[in-house]
Amino acid sequence: MKLSDKPLSAKEIAAGIKNKTFSATEIVRNSLSRIDKLDGDIHAFLAVTGDQALLRAKEIDEMVSKGEDPGILAGVPIGIKDNICTRKVATTCGSKILNEWKPPYDATVIEKLRSQGAIVVGKTNMDEFAMGSSTEHSAFGPTRNPHNINCVPGGSSGGSAASVASGMVPLALGSDTGGSIRQPAAFCGVVGLKPTYGLVSRYGLVAFASSLDQIGPFSRNVEDSVLLSNAIMGHDPLDSTSLDIETPPIKIDIDKGVKGLRIGIISEFLEGISPEISKAIELACKYLEEGGGQIESCSVPSVRQSLSAYYLIAPAEASSNLARFDGVRFGMRVDGKNAEEMMVNTRTAGFGNEVKRRIMLGTYALSAGYYDAYYGSAQKLRTLVIRDFKSAYQKFDVLLSPTTPTTAFEIGAKVDDPLTMYLSDVCTIPTNLAGHPAISVPFGHDSKGLPIGLQVLAPALKDNLTLRVAKYLESAVEKANV
Repeated sequence: MKLSDKPLSAKEIAAGIKNKTFSATEIVRNSLSRIDKLDGDIHAFLAVTGDQALLRAKEIDEMVSKGEDPGILAGVPIGIKDNICTRKVATTCGSKILNEWKPPYDATVIEKLRSQGAIVVGKTNMDEFAMGSSTEHSAFGPTRNPHNINCVPGGSSGGSAASVASGMVPLALGSDTGGSIRQPAAFCGVVGLKPTYGLVSRYGLVAFASSLDQIGPFSRNVEDSVLLSNAIMGHDPLDSTSLDIETPPIKIDIDKGVKGLRIGIISEFLEGISPEISKAIELACKYLEEGGGQIESCSVPSVRQSLSAYYLIAPAEASSNLARFDGVRFGMRVDGKNAEEMMVNTRTAGFGNEVKRRIMLGTYALSAGYYDAYYGSAQKLRTLVIRDFKSAYQKFDVLLSPTTPTTAFEIGAKVDDPLTMYLSDVCTIPTNLAGHPAISVPFGHDSKGLPIGLQVLAPALKDNLTLRVAKYLESAVEKANV
C-alpha cells in the first residue's frame, strides 16, 4: 500500500499496523526516506539507526502476523534526544567530550518504548548537555526550524521538536530542565509535555540538573502525547527520584472539554510578550469561556525571580554532575604531563563555551563563603515559587500562559548574548522549580507564519488535566482555522 504524503499520527500508525493496513517495515522505510530527504536542511538528527530500525520493524511485523499484540506504539518510529542512553548507539549529549561514546545499557524509557512496540530511528540534536534555548550550542552544528530554516527550533531539545514538526517521525522524546521540551515545541508548532517530576524515570538520562530534569514527549497532536506518556510513565526502582506510586494510565477523558474548570491567566507572564502572542492569549480565553471555562487573572508573584533562582540552582547542580567527565572513565581524553593537566586539557577541549560558562557559575555559587548567599538563597526562592503555585491552585484548577515571550528568532540573533537567550525560558522555568506538569500546545501563527505556543499548567500529578485543556484548545484552533 502506498502511504499518504501527509504524515500519519502515531495513533493511526499503530492501528494500521495492527489491522494490517500497512506494515511496520513500510512505516519505518517511509520515515527513513523523509529523514534522508529533509534532514540535510534541518539537521534534526545526529545519528540515524536505519538498519536497527528495519530489523525491529521486521520483528513487529512477525508478531502481528502471529496474532500477537506488539504494544500501544506498535511500529511507531520515534526520535530520541541524544542525552538519553541507547545501548551500543552513540549518545553524545551534543558534546565533543562524548563524541562516539556508546552506552552499555538502555535508559528505562527506551526499554519501556521497545516493550510497547515503538521503533527508535535515530538520536536527535540538542544544545550541549541540554544547556541552551536554541540548539545552536551543539558541538555538531545547529538544528533549523522546519517552518523557516533561517530560524532556530528552540532548545535544548530542538532536534526532537524539529523531527516531529517536519514529519520525519510522529513522536520524539526530549528532556525538560527549564523549558527544553515546551519552548522548542512552541517554536516548532508541536505539542510538548513536561510531566510531573518523578512520573517518568530519569535512569539513563545524562544529568544536567538532577532536581529539575524530566523526560517527556513531543507529538503533533495531544492524543499522540497521551499514547507516548502512557508508554513511558511509571515507577522505576533504578531511579531514586521516581515516584513510588501506582501510576494509572492517562485516560482519554481529555475530550471532556473545559466546562466548569477554573482557569487562571498568569498575569506576570503577560508582561513583555509580543503583541501577537498577547492576542493569542485573548483568543484562547474567548474559546475557553465559550466552552464553559471560568477565566480570571491570576498572580504568582515569585515567578518574577524564578529565572534568577534557576540560573543558580541549575548551574550548581551541573557543576557537580559534569565533574564525572574527566578523561578517565569514559569519553574524550586529551593527554597531559600528569593527571591534573590531563583533566584540564580534556575539559578545555571537550566542553563548549556555554557549558563552561555554567560550570563556572555553578562552582562559584557552591564555593566556600558564597553558598548561602547564592545557592541557599535560590533554594529559598524555589520554596516561595512552590508556595505561590500552591496558593494559586487553591483557587484555580489549571493555569494558562504563553509558552514563550516571542516566536522563533533568527539563527545567530541571540547566541552571543546569554542573558537575552536565557529570557526565552522565562515562562517555562517556574514549573520546573515546582516540579509540576505543564504542556505547550500550538495555537496559530504570527504574521511571519511562525508558530505560537500556549502553556497549560496544573498541580503535581494532574498531568491529565493539562492534556484535557490542551486538547480543547487544539480542537478550538482547528475549528477556527487560526
